[in-house]
Amino acid sequence: MVLRIERDRNRFREMIKGRIKKDFKKFISEGEMIGRQDGKIVSIPIPQIDLPRFKHGKNEGGGVGQGDGEVGEGTDAGQPGDGHGAGDQPGEHLLEVDITLDELAQILGEELELPRIEPKGDRQINENQDRYTGIRTTGPNSLRHAKRTYKRALLRQLSSGTYDPGDPRIIPIKDDMRFRATRQASTPKANALIVYLMDVSGSMGDEQKEIVRIESFWIDTWLRNQYKDVEIRYIVHDAAAREVDRHTFYHLRESGGTKISSAYILLEKILREEYPVDDWNIYPFHFSDGDNWGSGDTELCLKLLGDAVLPMSNQFCYGQVESPYGSGQFIKDLDGHFKDEEQFVTSNIPDKDGIYPSIQAFLGKGR
Repeated sequence: MVLRIERDRNRFREMIKGRIKKDFKKFISEGEMIGRQDGKIVSIPIPQIDLPRFKHGKNEGGGVGQGDGEVGEGTDAGQPGDGHGAGDQPGEHLLEVDITLDELAQILGEELELPRIEPKGDRQINENQDRYTGIRTTGPNSLRHAKRTYKRALLRQLSSGTYDPGDPRIIPIKDDMRFRATRQASTPKANALIVYLMDVSGSMGDEQKEIVRIESFWIDTWLRNQYKDVEIRYIVHDAAAREVDRHTFYHLRESGGTKISSAYILLEKILREEYPVDDWNIYPFHFSDGDNWGSGDTELCLKLLGDAVLPMSNQFCYGQVESPYGSGQFIKDLDGHFKDEEQFVTSNIPDKDGIYPSIQAFLGKGR
């Protein structure tokens, strides 16, 4: 019976995955699903046909053929707006299903044909931790295992006949002492860093920020599936840059001019001071509408990227979100300057439908 239930459950899961794959482009461009995330589980509304079923209860509407009426007279009003008669459309409803982020990442990889990421070098931080994994007969009093010690003393007194139920005192001796034993284990602490940079100047509206939020969710989902641990940092900028938390990153509303170099200067500072290039797989993702303050600042951006940021990154990704107020020039300058750099990837995102090919461009290199 258990095997049969498990088989039916697996079959249902495969049906769910099939339906998600069918509408996957729609799911990618919807921001509503992100709000349904709970830890490692995402709740997805899937259309389904509500099957008819018998329902027991009192028949309060009369029996078949009862009541007034003439032969050939219509029996109901049909669908609203269509006049009398039967409807011709199925009743479609939404079924809420839970799917893990790992399953979602698997579907993402299959649909976009994403290769597995090959980490560059040995970029992994190992942290040595003492773990209490056993018991030994010697050790300091601070590691004495009271329960094991008194259990050993009780067994000794019972076997020697010195235990008195009327006076149940248990007195451990040296041979009864038991202590916790430790061993040092090397465990991966973190091995990937994602840095999101977003332009929050006046030319970036709510629609553009929503696109950034959706695309970031899918990038997170894929990279977390590829690495055991992922650390994420957030930088926002207009004419000046600053680091913020996740909530601020997605909800901040700013105005003012744009000076992109301020974000790259802060990014370089964070990477140099906190993330040694030999220990981390680093993925910066920058989103902007391509409007920058003067050609002089763009030249500084190109220098910062080429001399500092790119050499420290597995891959640098720039996504340009189209805005009616942005000039869109920055992506052209980047493509012209870094056209021969394999680890530099740009993507133009005109609207929510552009999220799908943008993710494919960013993650399709397998770096």
